[in-house]
Amino acid sequence: EHEASVSLASVFRLTAAFPRHMSYFIGAVEHIEARNPNLKPLDVVKGLREISGLDDMFTQHYLGRISDRRSGAALLLDSEVSQFLGDVIQHRVTDRGEEEGVVLAHDGTTVALAPLLLGLEAGLLGKSGARSSGLHALTLTQMLGRAFLGLRGPALTRGLGTKGCWNNLVSPKVFTLSRTPSFMTDALINGGMDGTILGNELSGTTEHPLKLSSLLTGYYRYHAGPEGLNTAAPLISVLRRDNFKALVSPSVLQEQVLDSLRVYWTLRGDVPVEDPAPVVKQGVEIFMQTHTACPTIISRCEWGAAPYRGTPTQLTLPLSYMYIHHTYEPGEPCVSFEQCAAAMRSMQRYHQESNGWDDIGYSFVAGSDGYIYEGRGWYWQGAHTGGYNSKGYGVAIIGDFTVRLPSQHTLNLVKDELPACAVSGGRLVPTYIVHGHRQMVATECPGNALYEEIGTWPHFCVSANDSICAIYATLHF
Repeated sequence: EHEASVSLASVFRLTAAFPRHMSYFIGAVEHIEARNPNLKPLDVVKGLREISGLDDMFTQHYLGRISDRRSGAALLLDSEVSQFLGDVIQHRVTDRGEEEGVVLAHDGTTVALAPLLLGLEAGLLGKSGARSSGLHALTLTQMLGRAFLGLRGPALTRGLGTKGCWNNLVSPKVFTLSRTPSFMTDALINGGMDGTILGNELSGTTEHPLKLSSLLTGYYRYHAGPEGLNTAAPLISVLRRDNFKALVSPSVLQEQVLDSLRVYWTLRGDVPVEDPAPVVKQGVEIFMQTHTACPTIISRCEWGAAPYRGTPTQLTLPLSYMYIHHTYEPGEPCVSFEQCAAAMRSMQRYHQESNGWDDIGYSFVAGSDGYIYEGRGWYWQGAHTGGYNSKGYGVAIIGDFTVRLPSQHTLNLVKDELPACAVSGGRLVPTYIVHGHRQMVATECPGNALYEEIGTWPHFCVSANDSICAIYATLHF
């Protein structure tokens, strides 16, 4: 676990290329607050915007010119911290496909800092009533609109939300996008959602936090207990998709995107050559499906997977079944990204080294940290349910569920969110059937408690006979 403190500058002096981790960014904010104890959160955010040069025409329209506000140069901070902040906030994608201005968060996701900071400033200004804050425009909708217009048809589905991989999970320094860079990367979407959520929270509260670092710490450094997210605070990064979905409906988001584009074009003196509404409507539908209807899935490189051995067998989609497992070992649920990623690496190592398999056997694995972890994924045949691997996805929940159940949040991920995402993406038929591992193979998996639970799920079929389950599906779905 990364821990930051106000002595961060001394760490920077000893480090040639300091990690791009949220801990270090929060530590830099703590450093500013310690050196400038009389600053309010709004002053800190303005200073950060000046240091990083976030002052284009669109930003000025809502937040004003940097020169009209408190000078960042007046902030007392070490030159190493100033250099770090300037480098880590300004977003760009290099010709090599490396995304800069992003950090690895404690929950395993990657976050662009610029839209996050703009959302914080807009929220703080919105509460003061000084001007129209432009919260949604600054964090997300202007960038979404430009992405929608730049990506048409199938390219929009493929290009929206490009993910990537860090060179190292312990000391992340270089983040490389996994495919041809898009205008709207996954890190920008994460940062935009976080900026929207936190900015909305700030604009709607009567009291602002005494320190910006306290707000960021509470949001990004939440530590789940043994019950996972059952008792979690509502305002944490793991729940960003749920919280964003609760704030913005598709129709509202569509109008906000169009409004942002109108402001963008007016400031540039441009005139659109066609009505953008149809493209924006399609783009919003795809965005809501992929980034709010679907759960966050931690990709293989994000959890540190070893390479697949051999040549994977492609699945023929859509599939008709979902087979539920528990891992048994590890026996304890994982409640943080660090724990869950380590469990994934351990299982993959066991499956490859001890079982002699090409890869981890499961298609997907659910942690109790709030996320789904990619195993063999949507397209590669797994090694999870002997004799049935080509027919369905094998989904495991980390832990031994012989006598106890996973957290309710984890159950909802597997029962509702993951299959709904699969159906909407054409990877699972709408009449899919759920089976427990023990129905297909002689095993105790997925444990007595979990098996009894899945027996209550609407898509569960008590028979292992394909014909009987097909009739059941026809009658019930």
